[in-house]
Amino acid sequence: MPLSTDGGAPTGRLVLVATPIGNLGDLSPRAVDTLAGADLVCCEDTRRTRALLSHAGVRVRALLAVHEHNEDRQAAAVARRLQAGETVALVTDAGTPGISDPGALVVRAALAAGASVSVVPGPNAAVAALVASGLPADRFCFEGFLPRRGPARRQRLAAIAADERTTVVHEAPGRLVGTLADLRDALGPERPIAVVRELTKVHEEVWRGEVGDAAGAFAARAAGDGVRGEIVVVIGGSPPARGEPTDDEIADALQGPLGAGTSVRDAAAAVAEALGVSRRRAYALALRGRNAEPGKDVDPGVT
Repeated sequence: MPLSTDGGAPTGRLVLVATPIGNLGDLSPRAVDTLAGADLVCCEDTRRTRALLSHAGVRVRALLAVHEHNEDRQAAAVARRLQAGETVALVTDAGTPGISDPGALVVRAALAAGASVSVVPGPNAAVAALVASGLPADRFCFEGFLPRRGPARRQRLAAIAADERTTVVHEAPGRLVGTLADLRDALGPERPIAVVRELTKVHEEVWRGEVGDAAGAFAARAAGDGVRGEIVVVIGGSPPARGEPTDDEIADALQGPLGAGTSVRDAAAAVAEALGVSRRRAYALALRGRNAEPGKDVDPGVT
C-alpha cells in the first residue's frame, strides 16, 4: 500500500486511462489490467463504461460517475478514497481524460491529497487527426471547442488566423458548417485544412484541401444527408513573417479578423502578438483598413 509523502497515513494512486475513440480494439492490455485492478473506476457515463469493461472482460469493484456537471463535487469524494490508500482509475467516454473532457479537477484534488498521479496513454482524437492531416505537426496549438458566438469567438478566430502553428479544433456535427464559414472569412479561402470524421470507426474520413472548398463541400452535405460523427478540424498555420513586417503585411493579416467582424482593438491585439509588432502600429493600420477616423475610435489604452 502506498505511503504518504510525510510517512504517515497511506495515500492512494490515481491513474488516468485512455480509452478507444471508436474502435474497441484500441484498448491496450495495460489499460485492461489497470481497470481490473482499480478499487474505483471514475467515468463520464456508467452505461458506456460498463459496455467497454464488459467487452474487455473486466469486472470492477465500483463505478463513480464524474462528468462536467459534477466533477468539482466528485473530485472531493475521489480525494477521500485516495487518502484511504485506494487505487482509482479515471476514464472518459472516449480518448484521454482531461483533453476537452473531465479529469483536470480530479487530478488537482488527487495531488492536493498527496496521492500519486500516473497515466496509461492511448487514443487521442486531436493527435490522431493531426498526424493524419498531412499538415505540419512539429509545432501545433490545440484549441478544443471554439466559443460558440460573440467577441470570444471572434478573438479566437483572429488568433488562429495569425498563428504560424497548425491549429487543432474539436467541433460538433451541427456546428461544423458555421465554423468552416467563419474560418474561411477569418483566414481567407486558401488556407490548408483537414476535416477528420469518425476516427478509427467504419466510416472514418479525412477530407483535405483548402478552407474555402471545405466550407462549400460540407455546406452541401449538410443540405443533403447531413454531417455526422465526431469531428476534428486541423488548420494550417499562417505563412511565417520574414523580418520586420511591412505595413502592407500587417494590413493583410488584419483583413481576415476585421472582415469576420472582430473589433478593431481585438484584431489589432491578436495580429500584433502574432507578428511581433506594437499594438499601436497594428491598431492604426486596422483603423485605416476600416476607413475609420482615429479621433472617433482611438483606445487610449493601446500602446
